[in-house]
Amino acid sequence: MQVLITIALIIIGVLLFEFIIFAHEFGHFICAKKSGVQVNEFALGMGPKIISFKKGETRYSLRLFPIGGYCAMEGEDQSSDNPRAFTNAKIWKRMIIIVAGAVMNILVGFLLMFIVTINQTEFIDTTVTDFTPESYTANSGLEVGDKFTSVGGYSVANSRDLLMGIQLLPCEEVDPDSVTVYKQDCCVDAKNYILEMRDNKLIDDDMANKLYSEVLPPETKRINAAQTKDEAYSIFKGIIDSYYTTAKVEKPKDFKYPEIEVRDKRVRYTGDVTVIRNGEKTELEDVQFFTYKKSEDETAVGIDFYLAPKDKNFFTVTEETFTGTVSLAKSVWKSFELLIRGKFSLSDMSGPVGITKAVSDVASKGLETGFGDAVLNIVFIMALITVNLGIVNMFPFPALDGGRFVFLIIEAIFRKPVPRKVEYIVNGIGLALLIVLIVIITGNDIFKLITGTFPKME
Repeated sequence: MQVLITIALIIIGVLLFEFIIFAHEFGHFICAKKSGVQVNEFALGMGPKIISFKKGETRYSLRLFPIGGYCAMEGEDQSSDNPRAFTNAKIWKRMIIIVAGAVMNILVGFLLMFIVTINQTEFIDTTVTDFTPESYTANSGLEVGDKFTSVGGYSVANSRDLLMGIQLLPCEEVDPDSVTVYKQDCCVDAKNYILEMRDNKLIDDDMANKLYSEVLPPETKRINAAQTKDEAYSIFKGIIDSYYTTAKVEKPKDFKYPEIEVRDKRVRYTGDVTVIRNGEKTELEDVQFFTYKKSEDETAVGIDFYLAPKDKNFFTVTEETFTGTVSLAKSVWKSFELLIRGKFSLSDMSGPVGITKAVSDVASKGLETGFGDAVLNIVFIMALITVNLGIVNMFPFPALDGGRFVFLIIEAIFRKPVPRKVEYIVNGIGLALLIVLIVIITGNDIFKLITGTFPKME
């Protein structure tokens, strides 16, 4: 049964991927037809033909390998005397035809994001409603009621932007002996003491939950408001006393208040944050977010505050769909920026093999809660891919739609086209470079697949 479910998810993933390709090429196709440009072939897939028929002047083909497609227009890549050739169409029509593929990808991304959004049970705003009892950001500048608008210069329109912005912050060393770090350690140790009391059989699970939810929160807020270490530690000891009083158990004979350990090195995801506080825009400098170790060499950021829920209705669904699609586009641009700045390398990029692995991972993760969740995870990944395809395709690189668009801009400015021979040579070189890049990335994907070093989708 599990094998059949996996096969079904793979088929769904392939069909969605081909739908993305179809949408892109259909954008070129329909605009070419409406502009009077002759389309010689419209193909879905690559390689040998499975199904092929001709209607009018256009051949429609379904090809064996579901890894692409194309819309072959007369005179697109070679000279043609045909008055309906692409090169003979008015320049504004050619511009529309070129950008139509990317536009269709963005529209499909919006559609897929709508499917994901409409199936969400609840929406989350970007306004802080409370902090966890052991929260670090509670004494690092944030306050209840703050509504995030940017984190580290990354604009925030929804909770997805907020998480992205926090994760992009630099992880910096901070003073391990600072009052701020000390206060947070007091809060964390106060929480951990509840677990120790439970593990030592001094209290049961019900009492542990009561201490965590009723005793700890108001006292940790007092710790976060403390001005000195001594004041914070005094409140910390009072919390420990309250545990024993509330639980009605005696302290052990060898009881000692825990010492707050000062470690030699501490790191925190740190950055400037802009919030709306009391109706006014407020700039918060060097806000430090809770940071923990995932492994010996890897750190991660934790969210130690709660965000306000949003009602689910027509307007919020529309808003979340729109901002969600924009968020995907922003993440693509940000990833490209980080690649240019050297924050990412080619080894961090993925091709068809990596995409297939990612789809498999998110599907498996979704299957933990149900087949429908697995499908929605795939739909979300496909939304990211189609938005990615739409944006990357418009990069001003030869052989991409963006590169072709640059040639059209040059033609519009100088009132004469770039010599076709030059354009063909430049596009040919660009295509060769793209093929080499794809081969390198695919080879790297295969190596990571064989060695088991693919990063896991979480």
